[in-house]
Amino acid sequence: MDAVRVALLREVLAGTEWLGATRRFAGALRGSVVSHGGGLLLVGTPEYEPWHLAAHLVDEAAWSGTPELAPTLVRHDARPSDPAHLAVGLGRLEAARRGETLLVVAPGVPAAPLMERVSDARRAGATVLALGPGQGELPSMAHETLAVPDGSELDLDTVQHLVGAAAGENALPTPRGRRRFRDRVARLAEHLTAPPPARW
Repeated sequence: MDAVRVALLREVLAGTEWLGATRRFAGALRGSVVSHGGGLLLVGTPEYEPWHLAAHLVDEAAWSGTPELAPTLVRHDARPSDPAHLAVGLGRLEAARRGETLLVVAPGVPAAPLMERVSDARRAGATVLALGPGQGELPSMAHETLAVPDGSELDLDTVQHLVGAAAGENALPTPRGRRRFRDRVARLAEHLTAPPPARW
């Protein structure tokens, strides 16, 4: 989903709780990874891997100048022959430590083996965030949860788009004097689309 579609979706959702909820959750995500200098682990379930959220966070990390937002996608069926960015298996959760953030995205209640690894990561000091149905053990284990129950106005994929976009927008301001690439492009676009000066 591109920026224009996200903007249209936000317009449609104006006045609902979703905009505030996704921005708060994105703020917690951004705050956790930025304050600890990165280390974002993203995991789904064996049936649902959050590919789209991983891709959006990589894009937002680049656009917002917040490299800490770029996640490591942890996969249930990762194989050593996979490309490096797809070859990170569940063993990575066992190695999670203080200062790292673990974002769990699940359309249903995660099974016990995943929950055991999430619990171990939390005990080791990782910050746990949860995006899913809001039921089961995960919400009580997570430091921050955004519930997307079955039958809600938005599905889990759409909520992930909103969270990803908000995480990039909520980036800390850059120091004065150094403009981000995105700012320079926006300024150039304004200049190119401005009406020509009036000639009298």
